[in-house]
Amino acid sequence: MKRSYERPATPCDRLLCHPTLDEAVKETLRQQRVQLDPVALLHRIRKDQSMLAALASPGPTIPGPGRETLNEFLSQLPRLWQSGEVRPTHRTPPSKPRYWRTHKNPFASVWYEVLGWLQSHPEATAKSLFERLQQKYPGQFAPGQLRTLQRRIRQWREVMAKKLVYACTEDNPPETVVQS
Repeated sequence: MKRSYERPATPCDRLLCHPTLDEAVKETLRQQRVQLDPVALLHRIRKDQSMLAALASPGPTIPGPGRETLNEFLSQLPRLWQSGEVRPTHRTPPSKPRYWRTHKNPFASVWYEVLGWLQSHPEATAKSLFERLQQKYPGQFAPGQLRTLQRRIRQWREVMAKKLVYACTEDNPPETVVQS
């Protein structure tokens, strides 16, 4: 399945591009968009929030985060971004890559056989080797294990490539072990 996305646009821009919308309505939208001021809109939102907070809180009104003026808010902006804000869109940092296995290697019992096939036919693809394994050992390897075999063969090929590259130099790199 191939998905194609339009370039990012505001809802107003999307409306203006819509072919069925009347040209008079489009002109009205363009005039309203020119008159909008995001900073003034933010000030109006904060004022309305403080009025709601005042209505919801019993007793005398006390100063709070929703009762700041626009100038106070703008003066705090240069340092607010540094403290950050927790939002649901923020992602946790990626975890460190694992070096241990979480599952038993399904190809441990046949790995030396696969290595023999690779050494005799190094151009063979992992998929062809996997199909060969499935024919030789019916029912032992599920189709979802193809990706695991592809990873193992890629690791083996990386080790072999390093050996070829560093074979002619005196300082051989440390051995990389392919986990079987």
